[in-house]
Amino acid sequence: MAPEVMLMLAVGLAVGLGMLGPALALGLIGYSALQGIARNPEARGPIFTSMILIAGLAEAIGIYVLIVAIILAMIVLPTLIGG
Repeated sequence: MAPEVMLMLAVGLAVGLGMLGPALALGLIGYSALQGIARNPEARGPIFTSMILIAGLAEAIGIYVLIVAIILAMIVLPTLIGG
């Protein structure tokens, strides 16, 4: 298999596995927040604030994964090819 193909496969796997963590985190955050609000509706404000903060941090990890994938695809691949 050509090195370019291997690099693109690595980028695809890195993004796929790297985005799995934030996706699971956001699902668990939403589930836990809704469960907490259902059990204690008066605590909606603090639960919602915490949920938004943690969701933003989880999204940041996904953005970091995307940036690394773009760097690998756009910077490393051309230097590997020699262009």
